[in-house]
Amino acid sequence: MRGKLMFITGLAAGFVLGSRAGREKYEEIRSNAKKVWEHPSVQEAAGVAQAQANKLYSESKDKIQSSKLGEKLNTTSSTSSSTSDSDLTQPLASSNSKPGGTTL
Repeated sequence: MRGKLMFITGLAAGFVLGSRAGREKYEEIRSNAKKVWEHPSVQEAAGVAQAQANKLYSESKDKIQSSKLGEKLNTTSSTSSSTSDSDLTQPLASSNSKPGGTTL
């Protein structure tokens, strides 16, 4: 599945970059990609993937912290780190939006 997605993405990028049709074809591809991204099933899949990634991050963080290596890292990083764990798990508010407030 991932290979097919990468192939299609590469094919679309190659067409856009190599096309002699110009801006009109680019806008058509862009609008179709936006429609696909805004489709509810795609957004749902993206949400599920993000939730799974957050879960795996939390589980692996807990496993590392409970290990000997985690204990060593915790003692050395607690004095030199200013970023909290909650900062790492919170999504950026501006990463999924355009300046006009619309979502990508």
